[in-house]
Amino acid sequence: MEKSEKIFIAGHQGMVGSALTRALEASGFTNLIKRDRSQLDLGDAPAVTRFFAKEQPQVVIFAAAKVGGIKANSDQPVEFLLENLRVQNNVIAAAHENGARKLLFLGSSCIYPKLAPQPIPESALLTGPLEPTNEAYAIAKIAGVKLCQAFSREYDANFISAMPTNLYGPNDKFDLETSHVLAALLRKAHEAKKTGARELVVWGTGTPRREFLHVDDCAAACLHLLEKYDSPEIINVGCGEDISIRELAELICDVVGFDGELTWDKTKPDGTPRKLLDVSKLRALGWKPTIPLRDGIARTYDWFLKNAAK
Repeated sequence: MEKSEKIFIAGHQGMVGSALTRALEASGFTNLIKRDRSQLDLGDAPAVTRFFAKEQPQVVIFAAAKVGGIKANSDQPVEFLLENLRVQNNVIAAAHENGARKLLFLGSSCIYPKLAPQPIPESALLTGPLEPTNEAYAIAKIAGVKLCQAFSREYDANFISAMPTNLYGPNDKFDLETSHVLAALLRKAHEAKKTGARELVVWGTGTPRREFLHVDDCAAACLHLLEKYDSPEIINVGCGEDISIRELAELICDVVGFDGELTWDKTKPDGTPRKLLDVSKLRALGWKPTIPLRDGIARTYDWFLKNAAK
């Protein structure tokens, strides 16, 4: 990519979008187009059409989404499905109509079947039932992938789709009603330490295994894909290693400095038993992550203390 190319980051204020913005600016890209929700509602099709017609971005990175953990997805399936479909349909169609030369659509590892083979290859898509607790979000993301592939097949559009694993880092959501597991545990451990609690209650059994990638590593991978990858076939973005939720909780407590007991609320759902991505395609392109999990959690906790702790 040319450093002066017009690049639109949809969702630039979110965790992934802000990491992409940091990475692009650090790499010397000088023509980034940013609009917050008050300036451009991506769910408003006419507004999106006008914006693209005026700005004519050459590269589009789609990092906008309604996201949340198990509780939010379970409570609001209608909103997760409709809002995500609306926003991504508007942006992808407008990018094509206004001649964007490349688009990167960011999906999610939750698009894969609940009982997919481990590690999960890209070929596992649509080979089995989804995890019920985030099915609506997953279906929206699958529709986005298929729309990008349809534009590629019908119009030869260079629209690529990356499937990140579980992400964490600066600008994550730490609200316990909507947060993902790592951010939720970080907040819980911090509050338990602050109040002098002797125990920390964690949802589920602690046995599911998850893969975690720092969002700055994800952003670096996305820039690599924009430079090196032009296939409409989806590509996984992860670190290739996983950890149990119990091990994650123990690691977070160690980083935060909470030395109480962990107790497990087994009435709460575990979600998918294991979710580890096969990242061999990405490795073959010459990219691998640089931020170890413990270091990434420590960085995230430092950010949380400065920006989100109450």
